[in-house]
Amino acid sequence: MDIIKSIEHEQLKNKIPELKVGNTVKVHVRIKEGNKERIQVFEGIIIKVQGGGVNQTFTVRKTSYGVGVEKTFLIHSPLVEKVELVRVGKARRARLFYLRDRVGKAAKTKEQVGARIEDKEITVKEDLVEEPVQEVAQEVEEVKEEVAPVAETVAEETPVVEEAVVEEDKKEN
Repeated sequence: MDIIKSIEHEQLKNKIPELKVGNTVKVHVRIKEGNKERIQVFEGIIIKVQGGGVNQTFTVRKTSYGVGVEKTFLIHSPLVEKVELVRVGKARRARLFYLRDRVGKAAKTKEQVGARIEDKEITVKEDLVEEPVQEVAQEVEEVKEEVAPVAETVAEETPVVEEAVVEEDKKEN
């Protein structure tokens, strides 16, 4: 099992967009036609988000020339360049399949009042940076070298102070 998880972990993107059902998004998809490669934008309403990990998908629906078109995208796919948030929608369900039966303005979700359009990203895995770790290790060694002579000095002075106090107590009795 650990081998499978490690392979899946390598395939995950570092940051993924926060996707909620009802939001209107622009999905930038890399399309290959023959020898040429280009980016095509697919704009629509998210009607479904499902799965988890590498297999997490979201379905976007739009109406093009009077025909409803739905596309399902893998979030961690290298073909999905980015996902832009256009409009924050208000949805009380996890799946908005009822939009399939509607036409025109009725096929939209209500906009959430006062919602800010921010492309929030969720960090799935963090980048490992080795250089600062080495610098911190060197700094720790330097601090240990500085603390060692101070500790020896304190250890030598402390018994002398205690003996002097004990002698004064004996003289008073």
